[in-house]
Amino acid sequence: MTKSLRIAAVDLNGQMRGKRVAASLAGKEMRMPLSALNLDIFGSDIEGSPLVFESGDQDGIMASANRDLIPLPWVSGDAHLDLRTMQHDDGAPFAGDPRVALANVLESFDTRGWQVIAACELEFFLLENSGNLTPPLNPKTGRRLSNTEILSLRELDSFDAFFNEITKSAEVMGLGHLSVTAEAGVGQFEVTMAHGPALHIADNVILLKELIKGTARNHGMAATFMAKPFATESGNGLHTHFSVLNREGENVFCDEGILMAAVAGCLNSFSASTLFFAPYINSYGRFVSGAHAPTSATWGFENRTVAIRIPGGNTASTRIEHRVAGGDANPYLLFTAIFGAALQGIKSKLKPPEPTTGNAYEKPNPASELLKNLPEAIEAINHSPISGFFSEVILQNLAATKAQEFKLFSQMSDHDTLLALIDTA
Repeated sequence: MTKSLRIAAVDLNGQMRGKRVAASLAGKEMRMPLSALNLDIFGSDIEGSPLVFESGDQDGIMASANRDLIPLPWVSGDAHLDLRTMQHDDGAPFAGDPRVALANVLESFDTRGWQVIAACELEFFLLENSGNLTPPLNPKTGRRLSNTEILSLRELDSFDAFFNEITKSAEVMGLGHLSVTAEAGVGQFEVTMAHGPALHIADNVILLKELIKGTARNHGMAATFMAKPFATESGNGLHTHFSVLNREGENVFCDEGILMAAVAGCLNSFSASTLFFAPYINSYGRFVSGAHAPTSATWGFENRTVAIRIPGGNTASTRIEHRVAGGDANPYLLFTAIFGAALQGIKSKLKPPEPTTGNAYEKPNPASELLKNLPEAIEAINHSPISGFFSEVILQNLAATKAQEFKLFSQMSDHDTLLALIDTA
């Protein structure tokens, strides 16, 4: 059986960039241009980027991300992934690496003796494998899906061969156990991931998306995490649950003051964080009132209409659910924005407004709403409080990347934009 290895780091759009090499090169030093982490969604260099011509398109070192080799079950042969992170030649982390951005924020928690534990709920649509936005055929009946089947076991069982392979492969890859449900859109499903240390979970989101996309192709379908594939259907979300443990393994969110300060921090950065929740033109179609995608800075207990939800359950498992981001978000940048905001709220001992009860869509917070479009979101990331969580390199590179993408998408029809994002988002 052919053995092969993929060595990759993750760019600002959450895409893996790297090379295919012989399996014998696992753990060996590899080099790659630093500019590879600053490409647009089409895989092109960013015009005017200082990482390209100005610097001579310098290489960086692809350093270990401290994970074991990860099997890639959907790839033919005996294929594995060696996940890396980018460094300079002197060993300093590359500030333009989104994984480094998250590691830096988590280090701020670590200095307090705290560890962030996270989990994600990730939604996606299955499509026919034609390059078009068309629901797939039901494998059992041969008929095209046409109805909403919320939480339907029959719908899941119709795709049991696909989901059996997904859940089995996830365990082989070290992603843990998955929970799968049918969602509100035609051909839409949600995968809930096992919880764990935040950096590891961000890796797992990237890996799970690759697994689902690759396995779908092998089953004659396509899968997309695009935020709003269909104008008349629900969008795809990426909900983030997180808690914080101290050195004794105790959940610090059991302290109401700390919990409320973290909530207030998330609310305080809500508008300025829009780009990390919604990175593409298509992302903004998801934010429609009454469609389970919060549009303003609201919070509440056991309320799925708010942006920041405190789920019920055992007090020891108290956590925050951040319900805003689309399925197209880069988990490293998303986590950095969320956890950085929460920590800033804790440090400043902020207090949130009164919790929202009932339908939050009828009680929006006009003082802090998501920005309306991509250009506004690009402009906002250079303003406080967001700028304190990210390096200047990340903010400059991300702004340039998104500006280039906005220009390109603005020249495309809505249909062509959707087709371009099926495979990439």
